[in-house]
Amino acid sequence: MEILNWIIENILTQASVIIGLVALLGLALQKKPVNELISGTLKTMLGFLVLSAGSSVMQTSLTYFGDMFNQAFGFTNMSAVVASIEGINGQAMTDLGLGSEIAICLAGIFIVNIILARFSPFKYVFLTGQALLWESTLCIVFAYFCGLSGVPLIIIASIVGGAFATLMPAFAQPVVRKITESDDIALGHFCTFGYMFTALIATGTKKLLGGGKEAKSTEELELPQSLSFMQDSYLAVMVVMIPFYIIIAAFAGPEASAEYAGDVNFIVYAFLQAMQFVVGLYVLLAGVRLLLAELVPAFQGISMKLVPNARPALDCPVLFTYAPNAVIIGFIFTTIGSLIGMVITGFMGTLVIPGVMSNFFAGGTAGIFGNAIDGRRGAIIGGIFHGIFIMILPALLSPMLAQIGFVNMTCTDVDTVVTGFFFMAIKSILGVFGIA
Repeated sequence: MEILNWIIENILTQASVIIGLVALLGLALQKKPVNELISGTLKTMLGFLVLSAGSSVMQTSLTYFGDMFNQAFGFTNMSAVVASIEGINGQAMTDLGLGSEIAICLAGIFIVNIILARFSPFKYVFLTGQALLWESTLCIVFAYFCGLSGVPLIIIASIVGGAFATLMPAFAQPVVRKITESDDIALGHFCTFGYMFTALIATGTKKLLGGGKEAKSTEELELPQSLSFMQDSYLAVMVVMIPFYIIIAAFAGPEASAEYAGDVNFIVYAFLQAMQFVVGLYVLLAGVRLLLAELVPAFQGISMKLVPNARPALDCPVLFTYAPNAVIIGFIFTTIGSLIGMVITGFMGTLVIPGVMSNFFAGGTAGIFGNAIDGRRGAIIGGIFHGIFIMILPALLSPMLAQIGFVNMTCTDVDTVVTGFFFMAIKSILGVFGIA
């Protein structure tokens, strides 16, 4: 057990190591020479780490922005529910003592995913380690609440989590195929229900508002000559994000920024943080390009040997290069929608505070999905409805989590929320028959 725990804690929870090992396996199955094994493995890990470094820079900037956002709108003194899967994970490991079960379930989910990919029509191998950790957390927590413990707890949670890890990429693949114009990669991010909801809304806007004709893509924005510099994606992001940051900082005031800015003027600091966000995006997209250049060819070995015709299901930033303008539009309008959704959840009795970080990554991806179906119109309207959707679902799950002991806390990724609904539905059904 100690050896297994060591492997789980030091290898299976390290996404860069997992992806590097996958690349190594794929190259080895193709009987590549040693120099290509080493090069392909290390470059795959490097690409993922560059991607993660960019994501980390962006998250630091978004943490500041999120705090200013809460200060500006007075959320800090409200009695509200915080959407934080990280908090649920920490509490489950400490207060409920489920750390070992969650770690072993993580490995179990990956094994079930490989088995299902091998023997079912759904040939998707889920490679986003962090997302698998959150899914294993929710599966263990809710299976535990259903009365399971020990080996049955881990087996049932692993089967449910493995099924989600296999089926969610398959669910999103028709739209991902349209986005990438290929079938080489899939999406491995547990916000799939939100993305497909956005695609559904975009399909509706296309029929109702466009007469069946798709609107112009976000990537085909026609700008006057004076604004031609905005054809550079990074400059376009700056033009949007800098005012966004400065306006929020101005509403929050200098005292709210003092902890972050120190002696620097709070408006100047907001400007620099917006620039830092763009730096993170630049690094992240560079990592995506490097990762895909190495991982997709290596994955062909796994397709040919272990899981014929398999596709790697990767984290959402792998789609950002396909429609960078849609990412920003999706973020902005998901944020608007999440504020509307927050008001709705207040009337529902559970005020959920929007998460800026999830709004960017999930909202940006939703923008890409909306754009793929109905261009700018789909990205804008779909983004607003996506923001509402990702507020309401966590609000509905919050009372169930409170029964377990997670007070003032709910999930972020909507697929993990659906996982919770699944377990609670099973518990209700068993209760009818007096089993649970």
